[in-house]
Amino acid sequence: MSPRIHCVRHAEGLHSLNTPHNHHLRDPSLTAKGEQQCHVLQKKFPAKYDIGLIVCSPLRRTVYTSLLGFDNIVKHGVHVIAHPDLQEISDLPCDSGSPIALLQEEFAGLSVDLSLVTPGWESKQGPYEPTPEAIRARAAEARTWLKAQKESDIVVVTHGGFLHYLTEDWTRANEHVGTGWANTEFRSYTFDEATQNSLIELKESRDRRQVIPATAAEQIQLFQTTNENWVKEGLMGQKVEA
Repeated sequence: MSPRIHCVRHAEGLHSLNTPHNHHLRDPSLTAKGEQQCHVLQKKFPAKYDIGLIVCSPLRRTVYTSLLGFDNIVKHGVHVIAHPDLQEISDLPCDSGSPIALLQEEFAGLSVDLSLVTPGWESKQGPYEPTPEAIRARAAEARTWLKAQKESDIVVVTHGGFLHYLTEDWTRANEHVGTGWANTEFRSYTFDEATQNSLIELKESRDRRQVIPATAAEQIQLFQTTNENWVKEGLMGQKVEA
């Protein structure tokens, strides 16, 4: 049986202050407000789910969101696995990670598994290029990896832009800066039995945010429009056809 996937956008990072000037900050951590958002997340996240795994982008703000926002789960032995496929879409300094040696030093002694993070993961080259084609491919790889895990409920902590690629849902994509997801917003999904590698948002998750699912044709149009805007904003290297 495929796992349920609970997607979470990271809490507020230092790069979000005084934007776009703080976008030059390399791999920024959380603000004080972001840390408080994590405490609120821990209280709001449904206790009924038996979370057996937490997977996050290796960027510092997502790792700390995982550790602080799900501290009650981590204390009970659930580890946080950092997965490079979950990193953010652009090659701006704020969306580029830290070398593995620095991460190993910073998170030594904490429940963070960095075994999937390899040297050069932060280069934004190859599979991590800031192009729609490359991002689409690694989002599919991430879904395949998640589907293969044995846990019934998995938390995925990642970034606002990448979440649209991971979930293939482009509704309200420009509601916030570069995303339709608010900080620490969470949505729950199951795998589509028909396609095997797509996510379908659970009804209770849709009801919680009071949205009506877009049609396939609407998603294609939203994908094209959003990516054209992101190309203009310098987040993407080129335009892609749906």
